[in-house]
Amino acid sequence: MRGLSNRPGPDGTGQALKAVITAVAVITALGLFVAACGTGGTGARDEGPAGNDSRAKGTASPSASPTESRETTAQVVELVRADPRVGKAVKRDLHPCVADEYPVDVSYGKLTGGSANDIVVNVMTCGDAVGVASYVYRAKRSGYENVFRAEEPPVYAEIDRGALVVTQQLYGKGDPVEFPSSEEVITYRWSMNRFAEESRTHNDYSGAVDDTDPSEPVPVPTVAPAETLKPTESN
Repeated sequence: MRGLSNRPGPDGTGQALKAVITAVAVITALGLFVAACGTGGTGARDEGPAGNDSRAKGTASPSASPTESRETTAQVVELVRADPRVGKAVKRDLHPCVADEYPVDVSYGKLTGGSANDIVVNVMTCGDAVGVASYVYRAKRSGYENVFRAEEPPVYAEIDRGALVVTQQLYGKGDPVEFPSSEEVITYRWSMNRFAEESRTHNDYSGAVDDTDPSEPVPVPTVAPAETLKPTESN
């Protein structure tokens, strides 16, 4: 899956749509998580809207028409940068990879029951597209409101038949950076003005399918065991 490592899943298929993930890219993404936890800025999962201060300013309200115009990538980037709920580390590293090409995936769809499309934003690293953070923005009269955030890399969010599906890979102690031990796939539905968890699937990866050379040393992620990377509920 895009935004995650290339480790084969339980069915033996690859999970990345691009090139094989590099150790440097994953360490960079995980470094954002560790640094953010130290400052209190990121490393959180928030499934509901905040107060009025979380509403991003300066963006036009989308039309409810089926042919409604969509925000440009540059506008979405500015939306993320202006959002007070986005971690400082994510904002600091959100810059163009080449020219004006930003490492963000943007999806539009109906998630929160509104007349206008919601926006799902995945912020990634350049080159290897490792998911750093995922956000959902709901259209409001004067702009957009952040109603979901997940900032524990590697993470990636998608729209699936009206549900929000978030996939996060988890590392155990001693895991090579390119081969996490497992993944959590969490499905959320909009209910009572927030995203509520509907289901959760945990997949453990088999170590027998690693394609690394056992004779060569493999770097180990400099982060805590998988327990510290599990989703955390907002207050």
